[in-house]
Amino acid sequence: MKAELRSLPRTLADLVAQHLVASGRFLDDDAELAYQHARTARRLAARLGGVREAVAITAYLAEHYDEALTEFRAVRRMTGNHEVLAMMADCERALGRPDKALALTKDKHVRELSEPTQIELLIVAAGARRDMGQTAAAIQTLEVPELTKRTRADWLPRLRYAYADALAEIGRTDDALVWFHRAAGVDGDGVTGAAERAAELEGLEFTDLDEDDAVLGDEYFEDDKPGDSDEPDAE
Repeated sequence: MKAELRSLPRTLADLVAQHLVASGRFLDDDAELAYQHARTARRLAARLGGVREAVAITAYLAEHYDEALTEFRAVRRMTGNHEVLAMMADCERALGRPDKALALTKDKHVRELSEPTQIELLIVAAGARRDMGQTAAAIQTLEVPELTKRTRADWLPRLRYAYADALAEIGRTDDALVWFHRAAGVDGDGVTGAAERAAELEGLEFTDLDEDDAVLGDEYFEDDKPGDSDEPDAE
């Protein structure tokens, strides 16, 4: 981004940078305000790929999916960055076009993407299948070796949660419960809400587990295979 800003006159570059910094500052707490700052930066420097990417991401987080999709397409064209494919596909889902979301998950550049983006595309593809009433196909999409991978990657709890949620949808409650527990076991920050979902299925009131219990629970399940309906011991 700094290299791109150097292509602008100094005063303009400083102004664009200020709006981009403000956009980043508000991103977690006020996506709409972050989006407005990014839009101002685009008005000032629409030819910069980094600016267009900032608009795309903030528009996506602020749920302006039409504009986000347009900007992500511009980012791909201007920078050759295909890592945005997962967010593009998710935009198509949000706009009620699961067929187009699935088409993006089969893009010719998918094999070039990083592992996190490929996993996100799997999750989006499964969601699109469910949107189309094809939950069995969604489950099959998510039955990948990465489900049981030993990693602290951010995508693992999301992948396990998506799998558990799909199992629950078709009434495979016991299997879903196992995988909600497995998702919770690697979700130290509770981002997915997997522990709460497991508690609901068990008919229990949710209470937080400490970190050691969460890690122990995940290690216990690590040798299971996708679809294994064996539940953990109570201890």
